[in-house]
Amino acid sequence: MTESPHAETLGETSELQLASLWAVLRKHWRLVLMIMAGVTVLVGFVVRGQTKIYQAAMTLKIEPAAIRPLGKEVQAPGESSDYYWTNKEYYETQYKIIQSRKVAEETVRILSLHRDASFVLMRPADAEVELEREYTIEETAGMLQKRLGVEPVKNSRLVELKFDDADPERARRVLATLADTYIQQNLEQSLTNMGTAGDWLNAQLVKLKEELEASELDLHEYKKKNQLLSVSLDDQSNMLRDEMQQLHRELTAARARREQLAARVSQLDRVDPNDPDSLPAAELLNSAVLRELRSNYLLARTTRDSLEKAGKGENHPDVLSTNATMATARKALLDEVKNIQEAYRRDLLAVEKEAAGLAKLYEAAKQRALDLNLLEIEFNRLARNKENTERMYSLVLERAKQSDVTSQMRFNNVSVVDAPLLPRLPIRPRVGLSLALGMFGGLGLGLGVVMARELLDRRVKVPTDIEQHLQLTCLGLLPQIEAAPKSADAAPLPSRRRRHRGKATEGPQELYVHAHPTSGVAEAVRALRTNIVFMSPDEPFRRLLVTSAGPSEGKTTVACCLATALAQSGKSVLLLDADLRRPRLHKVFGTSGARGGVTTALLDPSLLDGAITPTEVPNLSVLPTGPIAPNPAELLHSASFQRLLDTLSERFDQIVIDSPPLVPVTDAAILSSLVDATVVVVRAFQTRKDLAKQAVRSLRDVNARIAGAVLNDVDFGRSEYGYYQYYAYKKEGYGADESAA
Repeated sequence: MTESPHAETLGETSELQLASLWAVLRKHWRLVLMIMAGVTVLVGFVVRGQTKIYQAAMTLKIEPAAIRPLGKEVQAPGESSDYYWTNKEYYETQYKIIQSRKVAEETVRILSLHRDASFVLMRPADAEVELEREYTIEETAGMLQKRLGVEPVKNSRLVELKFDDADPERARRVLATLADTYIQQNLEQSLTNMGTAGDWLNAQLVKLKEELEASELDLHEYKKKNQLLSVSLDDQSNMLRDEMQQLHRELTAARARREQLAARVSQLDRVDPNDPDSLPAAELLNSAVLRELRSNYLLARTTRDSLEKAGKGENHPDVLSTNATMATARKALLDEVKNIQEAYRRDLLAVEKEAAGLAKLYEAAKQRALDLNLLEIEFNRLARNKENTERMYSLVLERAKQSDVTSQMRFNNVSVVDAPLLPRLPIRPRVGLSLALGMFGGLGLGLGVVMARELLDRRVKVPTDIEQHLQLTCLGLLPQIEAAPKSADAAPLPSRRRRHRGKATEGPQELYVHAHPTSGVAEAVRALRTNIVFMSPDEPFRRLLVTSAGPSEGKTTVACCLATALAQSGKSVLLLDADLRRPRLHKVFGTSGARGGVTTALLDPSLLDGAITPTEVPNLSVLPTGPIAPNPAELLHSASFQRLLDTLSERFDQIVIDSPPLVPVTDAAILSSLVDATVVVVRAFQTRKDLAKQAVRSLRDVNARIAGAVLNDVDFGRSEYGYYQYYAYKKEGYGADESAA
């Protein structure tokens, strides 16, 4: 996947910044090393002068034995039921007690530490020191508390005590005394708590005894009042329950008989006196007499029906005799039915009276049960109160006896696991760690000094300074050109520095590219030419202005080298000297002032041809300034100079103009508005960033088109250019004969 140009730019910028940082470190590594060594030595002297501090340590075991006067069965008032949090609070409390002022003051009092000057001033015991004033026990106890450390051992009931002092024996003695003081105070507190608990138990015992006697008397009076002395309430309740169950069964049976009798009476009441056939079948089955009478009646009626079928009339003697027999049988049957009805009514009345009596008896038994329940509730309350009071009295009596026994025992839940030993080695100062920290601190200080030095250096040094501070494109880096030694005895530059400079030349530096076309300098200038051409490939820059922020930054050299490189590409090039104040091109090319120059051509255009001088560089001509005019700014801003540039543009493919610096005078700013592009020359390690910014600002104020900046006089042997050496052409340039170097 192809990365975007923005990502590539960011990557290159980060790489450049890292390379620049590494170059800074390489440049100032001796200074960083000196600062680191100095700080380390200083730390060594400081550590050597410090008092050695020893630490005594011991281990205690603290059992979570909170006092429980009522034992495990009865929880003490205010005690939490959460075992974890109770233990946590208890141990935190013990740690604070160990570090408390009370324990510290008692330790100071026992050992008379407030009179020990070496302890107060943190000096060894054999040191000859004196106190300037008397220290109180409270003040000395505060010092002891600051030197005491308490560290619980995780997941155990152990705690480590640590004490720091300048004397190892005194540290051990103070720590042992402090632990003994804490253990003794803890024991005394336990005995005090136990005595208090015993007194409280005895007071509760008397109170509970009185309550027990009162509850027993109340229960006796209640039983006597309600006649509960012979049979217990449970027995009475059982007897009453059996009685109610029996009455309920009898009442249910009586009510069932009543319903049966009422149903039979109702059935008999529905019998038609004229129709003995309507008798219910149940009654016929239950009464033999009734069955016999009904059979006689049916027999008589059957006989009459037979006579009527035989054709005998109503007055026939047989019919009359049969009717009489049938009437007698019917009357006897109906009389018997009436007798049965009367008997059922009498039985129904008797059953109803029996059921009513049973219901009254059941309700009375039920009321007695309710009354007995009320008696039982009050009785149970009194009995329960007596039992609870009796159980509490027995429990407190037992605990009171245990408390009396425990109070005679000197039990302590704190014990020593490891007694303090005499410390052999000091814990402070830690020489190795201090020296290591001093070394790293010195390294950090050295790096900080170096970076601060670099940040305070306001000179333009590397291309990133141009891009970040001037917001310009760096068109190229031109290496230093080594001047020829004045004598054979002159000392040459160090090989590393000489390797990255241009070869020494006998002629002017401005013509170095012509004199050494295969040199690294020439390659750098050609790279500059290529970058300028590619700034506007469709519309090449025909008028190029070369300027700088201040004097002596190499703008004339850059202008000459650039013009030479352009001429070498086959174009006709004119090098115009527009520095009407301090011109130099006539010296570089050795032109005669009699031929005139820019000023004479402005006064008389016919003198232009004579002022333009061909040079030893093919395709390159030069137009010097001519006589120095008193008003250079007005001349450059005149319409005549504009016409001069137009005339020269018709005769030459490209014009390179060497102008005055931007900051001292306004000439370059005027010229920048008349050309196609401006190239700003910045001299490495000489041009200040603020001065360069001011120069660029003056160009932008007149809306000049700035092609970019050239970093001139670059010494690639410096550490700052370690990254850029990759791009620099060494010795005679790429493709040169090795022997030529």
